[in-house]
Amino acid sequence: MSDVTSLRVVDLPQNAPTAFNLRPDAEVLNDIKNELELLGLRKLSFTGELHSQGKRDWALTGKLGATVIQPCVVTLEPVTTRIDIPVSRVFVAEWSNPDEPEYEIPEDDETEPLGAEIDPHQVMIEALSLALPQYPRKDGAELGSTGYTEPGKQPMTDADVKPFAGLAGLRDTLKKDE
Repeated sequence: MSDVTSLRVVDLPQNAPTAFNLRPDAEVLNDIKNELELLGLRKLSFTGELHSQGKRDWALTGKLGATVIQPCVVTLEPVTTRIDIPVSRVFVAEWSNPDEPEYEIPEDDETEPLGAEIDPHQVMIEALSLALPQYPRKDGAELGSTGYTEPGKQPMTDADVKPFAGLAGLRDTLKKDE
């Protein structure tokens, strides 16, 4: 198993997979934590292999595991999340960027251009950042409601701004008149 972070493509064997096992030390964990703006990062590991695909392309498959701590979007209290996901990338030698100005890349696209080196460490950081919960929320945390208005008036609610809220009141009034 290799513990190196960057692998030169010309040095990779064509007929056998190259295994990697990344377990960053405390200093690197702290750097990644700061880069991703996390409160904490523990137990980060990325294991897998790199193998040739066709004559010039390469495929990386692996498993990412980490425990991350992020602030709750409601209370700002720490929220701990365990992440365990499969990761795969295909590095293509004959890469061409689309010419259309409005080209949309599919969300599940795992294809990247092949350079002189393949860096599992960078793939690990990218995969971790994509796997982070966008809106971490502590169990039971809910947004409260606050109403602001002039003294003596009823504050507006969410129901008041719904387009059909007035129709329900009109229907009820018409039924009473019948």
